[in-house]
Amino acid sequence: MTRFGLTILWMLHFLPRRFISVFGRLMGLLFFALASDRRRVVAKNLELCFPKLSPRDRARLRLKHFMSLGRAIADCSIVWWSKASSIKKLAKIEGKEILDKALSEGPVIVLAPHFVGLEILGIRLSIEEHAQTMYSTQKDPILDKFLRSRRTRFRETKLISRQDGIKGVIRALKARLPLFFLPDMDFGPKDAIFVPFFGVSAATIDAVPRLAALTKAKVVPVTIRQFGPNEPYKIKFFPSWENYPSANLLADTKTMNKFIEEQALSMPEQYYWVHKRFKTRPPGDAKLYD
Repeated sequence: MTRFGLTILWMLHFLPRRFISVFGRLMGLLFFALASDRRRVVAKNLELCFPKLSPRDRARLRLKHFMSLGRAIADCSIVWWSKASSIKKLAKIEGKEILDKALSEGPVIVLAPHFVGLEILGIRLSIEEHAQTMYSTQKDPILDKFLRSRRTRFRETKLISRQDGIKGVIRALKARLPLFFLPDMDFGPKDAIFVPFFGVSAATIDAVPRLAALTKAKVVPVTIRQFGPNEPYKIKFFPSWENYPSANLLADTKTMNKFIEEQALSMPEQYYWVHKRFKTRPPGDAKLYD
């Protein structure tokens, strides 16, 4: 099935953007219809994070999310197989000078929250910069090998397993190799603290402020936003956070989650709601997902 799916996407990348976008939205609708477990996860996440929305509005947002996600997956066909010039047309970069300036001054952690276009963001930026990034090994070995090959097709991006430890990460940061860090996944209670995300206690990795403190790295956030079928995605770098990290690890982690919240509110259908963000609960709290 993995090979079949990748073959379909490979054939897709030869087609015009508009057709790819339509195909992706239809693929998202199919995913919505067939993936009942993920459909329930998205519904629960939206219920927790947008309690003031009516059930009808949350249902509309859920459907928009699946369509946006499907389109982003279809657009990945371009970054996985097309030439660099086509990828540059697919995703434009705003604020790259912010990253360049920060790198000229010292170590940099690039904070990249999970929006549907994150795969596009990573490969588009790999055309411009050498980098290191945390990598979760895929259960499917075919998909794992494929993703590794695609994410390093333009530059030798250093893919770091979460089991590798942080010594190599710290050395690379001090050598001015930026670390692209994805901070908003629930990997369990290890190396995480509970801080609010949309008002709900969420197990949040505290590595960003800890690494920034160890290496004196600046934290430069980046997001990617999806627009109309023929419009490019916009990758946007934000100014590095001032006085970050502070001496308060809890407050620093809250600052990080607050930024992600603000960006998710600006494009709610594009945040990665299919992830069980609140799977790990504080001791004594009931589970939120069936």
